[in-house]
Amino acid sequence: MVKALAGLAFLLAVLAAALFAPAWTLDYWQAWTFLAVFAAATLVITIELAIRDPALLARRVQAGPVAEPERSQQVIQSLASLAFLAVFVVASLDHRAGWSHVPATIAIAGDVLVALGLAAVDVVFRANTYTSAIIAVEGEQQLVSTGPYGVVRHPMYAGALVMMIGVPIALASWLALLPVGVLVVAIVQRLRAEEVVLVARLPGYVAYRERVRYRLVPRVW
Repeated sequence: MVKALAGLAFLLAVLAAALFAPAWTLDYWQAWTFLAVFAAATLVITIELAIRDPALLARRVQAGPVAEPERSQQVIQSLASLAFLAVFVVASLDHRAGWSHVPATIAIAGDVLVALGLAAVDVVFRANTYTSAIIAVEGEQQLVSTGPYGVVRHPMYAGALVMMIGVPIALASWLALLPVGVLVVAIVQRLRAEEVVLVARLPGYVAYRERVRYRLVPRVW
């Protein structure tokens, strides 16, 4: 719990620096609103996991490129981390230069997307205690095919994607959608690699993959 909260505090500090330093101002209400929404949602999820499923929280704490056992995933995770940070830096520069013009109501809608995406991730956590932050299958792991897993095969990535689409909108920057595109590529490559591991090591996954045809977006892919 302490490690998770320390990690969350560090992440929020990094995001705040990425948002306000390039903009060279604290007069950026969209950034303050986003940080409040993101901090509140992630704090609630962290505390909930600490109470309900500390084993899952421990799995989620072991994250990032250095935690990945495969070199290819270390590269993908590094690229994803840079693209994630770039979203905030680009939004900050956009705010300073005034390139994008996003109405306040649209920015608030972006915050709603951020909250909905994180809520979807929380639903996945409730459905599957083995949602590790790295690609791995544990010895006692069981196939989960109900709830969000009955809709798409990778619902956590789907929730994260909704959140990341909402972030640039919440920060009032159309240009910040560009690094989100890089994140989408990283997510697709990661889930493809994850499926290779699941097919090889998780009993029943082949049949599940035939039954639930869509990976990330229902009726699309």
